[in-house]
Amino acid sequence: MASAALLLPLCATASPADAADPRPSSATGLQRAFAAAAAEYHVPQSVLLGVSYLQSRWDAHAGAPSVTGGYGPMHLTDARTALTTASHRRRDAQDFRGDSVRPAPRPAQAPDGRLPSSAELPARLKTLPKAARLTGLSPAALRTDPAANVAGGAALLAAAQRTLGEPLSADPADWYGAVARFSGADDTATAAAYADDVYAVLRTGEERTTDAGQTVALAAQPGLVPRTAPLHRAGLRTLSAAGAECPTTVSCEWIPAPHEQFGDNDYGNHDVADRPVSPDIRYIVVHDTEGGWEGVLSMVQDPTYVSWNYSLRSTDGHIAQHVKAKDVAWHAGNWYVNSKSIGLEHEGFLARPDAWFTEAMYRASARLVTYLAAEYGIPLDRQHILGHDNVPGPTTASISGMHTDPGPFWDWRHYFELLGRPLEATAGSSGAVVTIRPDYAVNRPAYTDCGGQGLACVAHGSGDVRLYTDHDEKSALVKDVGDGSAPTTGVNDVASRASTGQQYAVADRWGDWTAIWYLGRKAWFRNPEAQPTAVPTTGLVVTPKDGRDSVALYGRAYPEAGAYPAGVPAQALSPLPYTLPKGQKYVAGDKIAGEYYYAVTFAGDSHRLVVGDDQYYEIQYGHRVAFVRAADVKATPAT
Repeated sequence: MASAALLLPLCATASPADAADPRPSSATGLQRAFAAAAAEYHVPQSVLLGVSYLQSRWDAHAGAPSVTGGYGPMHLTDARTALTTASHRRRDAQDFRGDSVRPAPRPAQAPDGRLPSSAELPARLKTLPKAARLTGLSPAALRTDPAANVAGGAALLAAAQRTLGEPLSADPADWYGAVARFSGADDTATAAAYADDVYAVLRTGEERTTDAGQTVALAAQPGLVPRTAPLHRAGLRTLSAAGAECPTTVSCEWIPAPHEQFGDNDYGNHDVADRPVSPDIRYIVVHDTEGGWEGVLSMVQDPTYVSWNYSLRSTDGHIAQHVKAKDVAWHAGNWYVNSKSIGLEHEGFLARPDAWFTEAMYRASARLVTYLAAEYGIPLDRQHILGHDNVPGPTTASISGMHTDPGPFWDWRHYFELLGRPLEATAGSSGAVVTIRPDYAVNRPAYTDCGGQGLACVAHGSGDVRLYTDHDEKSALVKDVGDGSAPTTGVNDVASRASTGQQYAVADRWGDWTAIWYLGRKAWFRNPEAQPTAVPTTGLVVTPKDGRDSVALYGRAYPEAGAYPAGVPAQALSPLPYTLPKGQKYVAGDKIAGEYYYAVTFAGDSHRLVVGDDQYYEIQYGHRVAFVRAADVKATPAT
């Protein structure tokens, strides 16, 4: 998605120390810091740990700010310091609608890119200066020293408790209102949803090793029932969820994207439909916003721009819905995928690895996706839960302009754990299919082009595994012939990267290396037994039918020409510059009939769903998926 009103600093250059294993020890300094801050400010230690876990999972991110300018384990926000002026970048290289029968939508003008003053920033984006006043600690210390940061968080919680007229009780059940206020939300529903998540963490307990190598533990309190009454004395506004399609476990509001007619028979910014009846809903597409909350909301309310179904806020996991599930939003750059998907924009930045995604947003997103998947029968796997970077270009000309968000720093492994579908081995060690599943924290491939061409990105955990042409890291990277450019380690270059959760057929093995069939060739990645980056699984694979040297691949599963009725122009099948060669196998998802949703007018009365006789398999071909005609291949369980 395009840049919005609030932008963060560019990536720092990686140092040799950054590249080391981020978890070298099990030091307990951070655990002691929580205990000390809890004692000093009379906040139950479990409450302090629970709030911090929901913000950062206790990571400090080496003092780098999140997408909303939040620092340290407590995610204390100092947006005025973290944010920088930048021009708005609408990524017009991609036609978000992705349908050649209509011109690509273009905005009338970009919103003002002025850096907001401190007074204009919402309270949720300036908690660190308040913590500095309460503690007497310097803002610099609160940003960079984890112990100081934890003390600042404790001071804020204690101040919120006093403001609500509540005692500094030793009982965690008495702190619900203060926890809710800590979120920075200005409405009761969002504050309550945040507090509910914290108390869920308190009941289950947690233990993990942080990005600084420190083990932190929170003991489970399974019978903990908070007193919720104080929140209703907080004076927060009442948020209406009327019109929004969300589970009751999240805070959600309806902020509609405009469906308006303007100009010379033109309209925006989405199409009316009757989903899941016509067409059905098969995919959920995960995006990041490349901008801050307020600017993103202004964009989706621009009738001359594009749209998506939901936006998710970083600080507290709040959700806004913009397009009903029955209608088609313009977000993925591929009309076939748009017509059959729901798009989720997460407040964040692809090329700024330490502008990190908060646990509150991950959890809200997982609850929303779980709800949508159950509502529309969408399987919870990487064939159906796509990143924008997994969506194929619909035609050869569109391949190079396709987007690459949410990028290599989105933690798919953790996300699928939150979805209740952890990525696990389902076959023996010699299985014919692998699921990519590196240890996110330890897996740190080098990336460039953060903040400028050729600049190194700060070393960071990643869900992507780098692919080579041979079992040697000095060999060439795998090339995407459809893109036409030489492969690089650029953060936006997906040519030689396999992403967590994606499944591929095994092509070969050599020591600690595994080869998969990828983009029409063998692609090798390091997969040592002691620290595997993929696990053996099962799956359905396709290969060309006997007698075929290769078969064509497509970026959309459109019907054959004879399926189109009068008045609906037949859409070209338009093979991509890729093939599935004889002897190679690719993991298949659904077998589906070719479909095209004809929607080129403002009113929906002329819209038609065209369904053909030809059927397709969706396959994991490279980093992106592709479609192959079922008549061209044979499908068998991998053995």
